[in-house]
Amino acid sequence: MKVKTLTIEEALGLPLSHDLTQIDANSGYKGPRFKKGHVVTEEDLPTLRAMGRQHVSILELESDELHEDDAALGLAKALAGQGLKITGPDEGKCNLVSEVAGLLIFDEGCIHAINEDDQWLLATLPPKASVSSGEVVAAMRIRPLFMRQERVARAVALARPMKVAPFINLRVALVTTGRELVDGLISDAFRPKLEKKIRRFGGSLIGQVVVGDSREDIDGAIKSFLDDGADLVICTGGMSVDADDCTPSAIASLSDEVIFQGVPALPGTMLMLAKLGSAFIVGAPACVVHDEWTTLDPLLAGLFAGVVPLKEEVRRWGVGGLCRHCAVCNFPVCSFANRP
Repeated sequence: MKVKTLTIEEALGLPLSHDLTQIDANSGYKGPRFKKGHVVTEEDLPTLRAMGRQHVSILELESDELHEDDAALGLAKALAGQGLKITGPDEGKCNLVSEVAGLLIFDEGCIHAINEDDQWLLATLPPKASVSSGEVVAAMRIRPLFMRQERVARAVALARPMKVAPFINLRVALVTTGRELVDGLISDAFRPKLEKKIRRFGGSLIGQVVVGDSREDIDGAIKSFLDDGADLVICTGGMSVDADDCTPSAIASLSDEVIFQGVPALPGTMLMLAKLGSAFIVGAPACVVHDEWTTLDPLLAGLFAGVVPLKEEVRRWGVGGLCRHCAVCNFPVCSFANRP
């Protein structure tokens, strides 16, 4: 690689070797003012001076070298899987952008392996993050202006395609338990919380029933909703170990399989997931009524994307699973809470 540094006047008639960024504090603009390959003209000189450019670099690559744009694009193509599109390169950077609303899924190990080469700069959203259509989920570039082809080939060989599993419209039913609710001693606060959550994923609430604490009543309510075509029944209340807490045993007795019961994450350690036929039954702890974020949130994100978290996975939720809140906005800021 050969680099020639020329004054902007000497560069007249020559193509730029890389994008030149302009930052305009007055307008708030930041981006490539002149793109790679742009031929410098007399009309460009005032703008270049205003950008603080008195010199530009002319890059001459060897046959085994790749420009930063080509390196980033090569890796982006290797990482772009289902539900993702590539934007760029701009200023040597490529982005992966979600084409759908869904759950971001990728191999963390391959990201770490690529970044072991300190000339690569690859960043992603957290794994299992809920993303919107049009949202950037990954960005990549190299640190220098060029890279040997063998280093690009190494990164491409390590890459595993990332994907976004689209959210599907599940029919959700709510079974709210508690004698205090049946007797009208307190009002139910769970339904509005649940409706807000499932709306994010495009789901629909087909109904709610409030029952007492007997296992027979809970079983009957769940069965009735499943007979009506519910894909997911959420039972709330009675998930602890008190004498009146019958919800876990009711779910277990009715189900074909209890996938997990209890998770190492807070708030919401008493979360439960079971399956009957093709439908899922969730036991949601009472903290869902109080806390904006609980373990129910990542579970719902997975179920709506068709990605069922198994027991082996939820046993690893402990790292990053202790939620804390920003003192200013009271929003969950722990790494686990940022996934959904």
